Amino acid sequence: MSRVADLAAETLFAHGVRQAFGMPGGEVVTFIDALEKAGIRFILCRHETNAAIMAAGASVETGAPGLLVTTIGPGLTNAVNGIADASQEHVPLIAFSGVVEHALRGRYTHQIIDLTALLQPLVKGSFELEQQGAAATMARAIRLAQRGPMGPVFVQLSPDTAARDAPETEYFVPPPKRLAAPVTLDSEAVTEIAAQLQDASRPLIIAGLEAAQDGCGQLLQKLMERVGAPLITTYKAKGVVDEHHPLVLGGAGLSPLADRHLLPLVKSADLVLLVGYDPIEMRPGWLDPFASANNIIEISAAPADHGMHAATVLAETSPAGCLTALLERLPAAGEANSWADGEPAAIGETLRAAFAPPPEWGPHTIFDVLQNDLPPEATITADSGAHRILLSQQIRIRRPFGLMQSAGYCTMGPAIPLAAGVKASNPDRPVIAVLGDGGLEMFFGELATLRDAQLPVTIVVLQDESLALIELKQAQAGLERRGVGLGLTKFEDAAAAFGGCGWRVKSREEFQAALAKASGANMFSIIVCEIQVKDYAGKF
Repeated sequence: MSRVADLAAETLFAHGVRQAFGMPGGEVVTFIDALEKAGIRFILCRHETNAAIMAAGASVETGAPGLLVTTIGPGLTNAVNGIADASQEHVPLIAFSGVVEHALRGRYTHQIIDLTALLQPLVKGSFELEQQGAAATMARAIRLAQRGPMGPVFVQLSPDTAARDAPETEYFVPPPKRLAAPVTLDSEAVTEIAAQLQDASRPLIIAGLEAAQDGCGQLLQKLMERVGAPLITTYKAKGVVDEHHPLVLGGAGLSPLADRHLLPLVKSADLVLLVGYDPIEMRPGWLDPFASANNIIEISAAPADHGMHAATVLAETSPAGCLTALLERLPAAGEANSWADGEPAAIGETLRAAFAPPPEWGPHTIFDVLQNDLPPEATITADSGAHRILLSQQIRIRRPFGLMQSAGYCTMGPAIPLAAGVKASNPDRPVIAVLGDGGLEMFFGELATLRDAQLPVTIVVLQDESLALIELKQAQAGLERRGVGLGLTKFEDAAAAFGGCGWRVKSREEFQAALAKASGANMFSIIVCEIQVKDYAGKF
């Protein structure tokens, strides 16, 4: 006889979930047992926010919903930052929690707060599984999480309900076969966009996360080449088209140095095509970035709610479907005569020169080694901070989600959890987490998760003994350095204490040697790269 928890777990498995991340409590022990019996591995984490971000990493790698498992009260409240991150990063996350037994609810107060009310601004919906219809309710939660714009959904299950026998008439609910509605060649959107693209002499494309999620890479590349349009992406969409392509100008939104070159180009375009673009990743410089004479065409199945700019044409449809129809409607590929002055190519060269590594040791050199020495299938994850801005501008990514970060919410500390989620989902993929000393100290306990779950992630720590980005902002504001200094932690020794291996490096050659050793290790590795805050000044 199946338990209610079994039907919920089997439904998750049927929808592609293979890992769950979290911290157990008495209210979820039956559910965790059901997960393991269904074939879903439960990975014990050291903090619930990190568990939510690990689930996000697994979701990006597999395409299935991420699964976070917490217990009541402080268990779920610990996860709030990770759930908020999933909300703004558009991750289909099932945030699962225990809840007090039905018979006690009118009297019991220990660890009890209104979790549904707490999460209401962060989740797309909240559900409680009951004995009747548990599988159908779980399937409904999954559908909601995966419906655009994707995001987290909260699901509760009480321990008494979890252990009950499921009704004999009920069974797990598999996912439906999804059939995308075609965009016809004669649809108004395709006709309008195709006509404007053919008339444009300075077309430009900006692609965002939805374009990457919708698998638009080859379609975008064909369209770029067909009309001669350069491509700018958000940081989350880096690699949607191989960034070594001459028409790809890289990511934008965080780097003042890059924006000084990219924003004038955007202003000078006579047509801007926004493909799955959400300006949540951008900064105030990207408020109203288009000239009043621009034609701004937006393609999105779930247009974002924002006030950053307006669009002259909005096609509420699948980006991939619309691009497919456009390519069929536009004339066959020929010699594109757009941007006759060659300005996009010149700006591409200027950007590459601006972020080229100087001869001396520093963060530029570290990222140059990662660019040249890592295999193309590797995934890099990045924490928030000065290093992320420079890394995102300097490294050219070859495939979608080859670089993962918190770009909309910009929470601190996601590099190791994201890396763990990816590695747990795909053990054969090389995974490198890049972060500063402040980020590692904030979530040090997850080194034990890497050890216990046997996840050989390589951790590259840029140690400057400071919260460098904030220190630089203090200096720019003419303020004294306050509240940003960090002591010298010997992370390489801590790696050994946690069951990993570690090295401290101060040169390109030492870093290359350590990276090679880490790539062959069967445990997690920490490579501590000694740098200075001044290495970032004016460099991004």
